[in-house]
Amino acid sequence: MGKNYIIKESIYRWIFGLLAFTSLIFLLGITITLFSESLPLFKHYPLKNFLSGRYWYPTYDPPEFGALPLILASLMVTAGAMLVCIPLGIGSALYLNELASHKQRAVLKPLIEILASIPSIVYGFFGMVIVAPFIQKLFHLPTGLTALTGSLILGIMGTPTVASLAEDAISFVPRSFREASLALGANRWQTIVKVILPSASSGIFTAIILGISRAIGETMTVLMVTGGSAIIPKSFFQPVRPITSTIAAEMGETVMGSLHYNALFALGLLLFLITLIFNILAEFISSRHRIKLGAGR
Repeated sequence: MGKNYIIKESIYRWIFGLLAFTSLIFLLGITITLFSESLPLFKHYPLKNFLSGRYWYPTYDPPEFGALPLILASLMVTAGAMLVCIPLGIGSALYLNELASHKQRAVLKPLIEILASIPSIVYGFFGMVIVAPFIQKLFHLPTGLTALTGSLILGIMGTPTVASLAEDAISFVPRSFREASLALGANRWQTIVKVILPSASSGIFTAIILGISRAIGETMTVLMVTGGSAIIPKSFFQPVRPITSTIAAEMGETVMGSLHYNALFALGLLLFLITLIFNILAEFISSRHRIKLGAGR
């Protein structure tokens, strides 16, 4: 009986270990593919010119693969999205955890999480039909498909991620911290600002980083609402073309093995490295947060 139990335990350990390493295998395969398909570009087009080039004309003769406008567009739209989703997400998390009644929490929390399950293309349609015409009329623009529109839609999309993770971080703050603050004469607002937010800051920062990763990696929404203009952006009221929308718009029309094809994989590699850095940073901060809470208890 004991021997059979040990054998079964070993089998289960191997099965679950294999499943755990599957994600690592996929990550390794994606990394190898991106590097192998993008490196041929840099034999003909220097990396420095690729990162700092101001023009993206892949079909010209000779072609120009300047990724700077695409990088700046991605950063601009992501920054704008964070200006929207950070206040909304953290404010929602604080209200749900600290101020809402049980009935309000039972209604609001599922509604916020439903936002995360809506397909991105639905957000894109909403942006094209509702938000873009509103922005165009409000600011008297030639088109409503701008970086501002993309930022607003991505901000709404990122709010559930930030709110859910921030709410989890706030809920892990020991109740004794709140009671001690109130016992010393602080009101609820002072307790939230001076005690709860600093105690949950690492987890909230992790939520913000993962929200940034979600925004910078979004494809369909930015393809539909940002205008698709590959120029260096100078204002949120201009059409832009982020990295993700460039890959989605051009990959289907490129010749496999061409420099244009390799350049799109190079953009994918660049985006992959950016999001990987953000996720590693989020995991590092999250682990420190768990250690800190464990020590506090």
